[in-house]
Amino acid sequence: MSHTATTGPDGSGLEQTRRLGVETTGIEIIEESARTARPRDLFWPWFAANVSVFGISYGSFVLGFGISFVQALLVTVVGVVVSFALCGIIAIAGKRGSAPTMILSRAAFGVQGQKLPGVISWLVSIGWETFLAILAVLATATIFDQLGWASGTSTRVVATVVVAALIVSASVAGYHVIMRMQSVLTWITGIATVVYVALTVDEIDWSAVQDVPGGSAQQLVGALVMVMTGFGLGWINIAADWSRYQHRDARGSAIVGWNTFGGAVAPTVLVVFGLLLAGSSSDLSAGIVADPIGTLGTLLPTWFLVPFLLAAILALVSGAVLGIYSSGLTLLSLGVRMPRPAAAFVDGLILTLGTVWVVFFAEDFLGPFQSFLITLGVPLAAWAGIMIADIALRRRDYDDEALFDSSGRYGAVDWTSVATMVGASVIGWGLVVNSFAADAAWNNWQGFLIGPLGLGTYVDDPAGPYWEGNWPYANLGVLLALVLGFAVTYVARRGAVRRQEAGA
Repeated sequence: MSHTATTGPDGSGLEQTRRLGVETTGIEIIEESARTARPRDLFWPWFAANVSVFGISYGSFVLGFGISFVQALLVTVVGVVVSFALCGIIAIAGKRGSAPTMILSRAAFGVQGQKLPGVISWLVSIGWETFLAILAVLATATIFDQLGWASGTSTRVVATVVVAALIVSASVAGYHVIMRMQSVLTWITGIATVVYVALTVDEIDWSAVQDVPGGSAQQLVGALVMVMTGFGLGWINIAADWSRYQHRDARGSAIVGWNTFGGAVAPTVLVVFGLLLAGSSSDLSAGIVADPIGTLGTLLPTWFLVPFLLAAILALVSGAVLGIYSSGLTLLSLGVRMPRPAAAFVDGLILTLGTVWVVFFAEDFLGPFQSFLITLGVPLAAWAGIMIADIALRRRDYDDEALFDSSGRYGAVDWTSVATMVGASVIGWGLVVNSFAADAAWNNWQGFLIGPLGLGTYVDDPAGPYWEGNWPYANLGVLLALVLGFAVTYVARRGAVRRQEAGA
């Protein structure tokens, strides 16, 4: 049975999809005639999803590690660029196999073994996109309050309906509609962000920025991990979903380059500007940490608050659309049988319910919710290392049929990859700490290797537990899981990849 998308030899299926505006292609291999995208097309979805004034708030988060502006500048440039370059490497698999990321990952984990990282990926995608939707709704209420407009329950209801409708409708429509939408949003959010910078640049106090004291190597590492996970690594599990329509003969370097440039250019500029703002005022920096969108809005004249709100919401919606589209594909890769639009709708419904619960009912949910998602970042990093090594070892395109056949060359379960992911995750969890220790006490089991290795001391303070020492909050476990996943796979699976590519 063929798993290739049903497109005619003249590309008629693709044209029909474009006319209808709804992509019916699911997890099957994209037909050759439908692979019409060029590497530079990757710029639009990645740029639109990451050009957001919310990125400015990361300046406060980075300086919060106790490092100087120069140190923070180095961390920002390296962390953002490297993390999106890793996404670009994963995107090469999309070009080679013309299938979603989690289907291509079957070559490393086996057709059935892939369900382990698949479940993690699905939870991460739908979780973070729900978080973006929540931020969009809360931002609406905050700006309405600053304008002196109604900001109560009715405003939040309308905001929830509008935000959810935008995200779900675009995700259901699929690839071609999303690509067109992202190209438009790029200009809207990009222009609004430039105006924001122009209106607030006079808030920068260069002498105060230069006086911010420097930090230790451990603090540098902690800030670097935070930047990498907040940007590129947060998208890495869906990177190939947007390159599967690329020509098979597209250069891998071009795929990596456009993916990296599109994803990294806006966040780098925005975080650097955020560093300047946060370094200029400690009060502003503290306010941004507590309420990013609302605090950034306080710097603006009243006439620009509405455009600022629209740009902030559209940028958050843009990122959520990419995530929900891909989470729908991941759901299908786990064996759920339904059309792709239906899968996107189901995930969109879950997003909507989650947003409603947090915004209207939950009194203490956001902290534990973030703690749970950050915890999933460790196994996701381990998967990324395994997948990057697998891509580096391969010299040929994927066997389309074997990606859907447990008796094919990729097998049912690759126990080396499964064991590597589990082992790297356990070690990684031992070297990260729960940043929401008071709100999510059930997650304080993390960091169990920090004490025995002499890297820090756990203090069970009644006011809220915390860690003492230089290394605990560096979150070394994320980087270690990524490196272990890559190193073990590159050495242990070299022979397996050779046998797969030889057809054995």
